[in-house]
Amino acid sequence: MSATATTSQRRGRGGRERILAAAAQLFAAQGINATGMEQVAEEAPVSKRTLYAHFRTKNDLVIAHLQDLASSGATLESVLTREDIPPRERILKLFEQPAGDANPVRGCPFIDAAAEFPDPESAAHSYAREQKLRMVQLIAALVTELGCREPVALAEQLATLADGAASRAMVLGDADYGRHARAAAEVLLERAERVGSPG
Repeated sequence: MSATATTSQRRGRGGRERILAAAAQLFAAQGINATGMEQVAEEAPVSKRTLYAHFRTKNDLVIAHLQDLASSGATLESVLTREDIPPRERILKLFEQPAGDANPVRGCPFIDAAAEFPDPESAAHSYAREQKLRMVQLIAALVTELGCREPVALAEQLATLADGAASRAMVLGDADYGRHARAAAEVLLERAERVGSPG
């Protein structure tokens, strides 16, 4: 029955989703460049023909993976668009590991992708840059809502703290490392709110 179920899964629908799930798991565990397309197909599981029907090249798979991450709600930046949380708290939640993250601690997948594809003109690096620029825009909108002056400069400072904390959390294997950056972010926000308020 197990063999039948596996065969059915290989031939069934949802191949693209299984490929993306397998790629996400493998890319996180061993890196993008260290993961081969055959390994993704085996992990999915799908035939190589199905894999290449969905993703003609590995670059296509990498971009689809990054797009899937961006829309999943599981990245650092996703908290910034949550309207159920007040603006200030959204910013401070940048310094927490996304819920459900398992050990080992992972850094920002967009920074990881940019590091694995150092050519700034490459598709993966370009997409990662777009996401990091979008992060600053989202933070700037929130600090503007809080009445802070020079929102773009403040947003860049906060984004730098968040990205730095995520990278150090990964290197040190400390999921709670963001607390240090959060303390600095609170000081920046308090000062900006005080300067921005009349009187």
